[in-house]
Amino acid sequence: MIEIVRDKKDIELYFDVLKTRGAVNSGKYSDVVKGIVNDIAINGDKALEDYTKRFDDPNFDIKNIEVDHKLMEEAFLGLSKELQNVLLKSKERIYSYHEHQLRTTWEYQDSIGAKLGQKITPLKRVGVYVPGGKAAYPSSVMMNILPAKVAGVKEIIMVTPAVKGYINPLVLASAYVCGVTHMYKVGGAQAIAALAYGTKSIPQVDKIVGPGNIYVALAKKEVFGLVGIDSIAGPSEIAIIADRTCNINYVAADMLGQAEHDEIASSTLFITDYDKAVKIKEKMIEYTNSASRKEILEKSLTNTSKIIVCKDIDEAISYTNRLAPEHLELALDNARDIVNKIDNAGAIFIGHYSAEAFGDYMAGPNHVLPTCGTARFFSPLGVDDFIKKSSLIEFSKESVNALVDDVNEFAKCEGLTMHALSAYVRKE
Repeated sequence: MIEIVRDKKDIELYFDVLKTRGAVNSGKYSDVVKGIVNDIAINGDKALEDYTKRFDDPNFDIKNIEVDHKLMEEAFLGLSKELQNVLLKSKERIYSYHEHQLRTTWEYQDSIGAKLGQKITPLKRVGVYVPGGKAAYPSSVMMNILPAKVAGVKEIIMVTPAVKGYINPLVLASAYVCGVTHMYKVGGAQAIAALAYGTKSIPQVDKIVGPGNIYVALAKKEVFGLVGIDSIAGPSEIAIIADRTCNINYVAADMLGQAEHDEIASSTLFITDYDKAVKIKEKMIEYTNSASRKEILEKSLTNTSKIIVCKDIDEAISYTNRLAPEHLELALDNARDIVNKIDNAGAIFIGHYSAEAFGDYMAGPNHVLPTCGTARFFSPLGVDDFIKKSSLIEFSKESVNALVDDVNEFAKCEGLTMHALSAYVRKE
């Protein structure tokens, strides 16, 4: 079960553990992934059918790889009215939030008369990977598709493994709600390669987004450059900054809510009150004993989670910025006062009532967030991931004359005389 620590050495050891959390022996997996990716690149549908038969469904037929939209609609209509409304409400909130991220093309004329600007163009075709297997995550379908829709992407190609031909109805229903263009029954590294190179059955895309297992993650890394990717996602994580004003039940439940994802999920509590820390641990034990995913909770809480007692809030903030967590909750009465001191976090949940679970499903901001410390330089998935920007440059005779001598000198100092010439021949 989770430990309470306050000694600097123990805290440093914990940070060392988190550095390697989710790290993989790439030699163990990468050669396999490279082989699959190369096979798909060369042999297309034939290889795609072979791998899908081997890993997912021995009865798979490449002719039936696409999922009929009618099946998606039937899956949605087969849900309870309550669940239908939940999906529709979630879609509305996520879509509305991402509309605020929209960029527009802009231009201005500067002091020498040159017209400069930036043209915004949505990507034409995007691939969305949705995991299959043990669990179904309709929320991930929405979080990956809806920003692309807001951005103006015309074609959204979704792939998901159909183990023995089965796709969870919730995944089908959420794809229907979001208006996916095409869905294909294929998963793993072979699905990523098919999206990147294109086959007779699956069109080539411009960018691939969506989470997956280690084979999917390494395949995305392998095809990066041929196509864009969102990121290489690691295990999920939460950090909570709390003091004596926190609610014990809230904090305990939120720590467990993240820990139940998998055995190497991480939950870290930075708290300034030792007595509260003890009570939170006791409540976590109580909740864990009656949890449906008790074994997973016990492993993640024992191996990759800690309650860290800090001398004050400033120390808690310092540790948090160093950790750069995927999710950060501020369980404080004065939570708003410290938001500007947080430099590194994927999503910040402010105050006692802002549970991370709201962000997973219904709040609106994207739950595809940077993990494993990458919040130092990465941002949540959003509309910007589905657009590209082109610079606009238009010079007149007058603006040429204002800069041509400078360009001439700059190009010559770099030894690029033809650069200098291409500017100088335009001088009046």
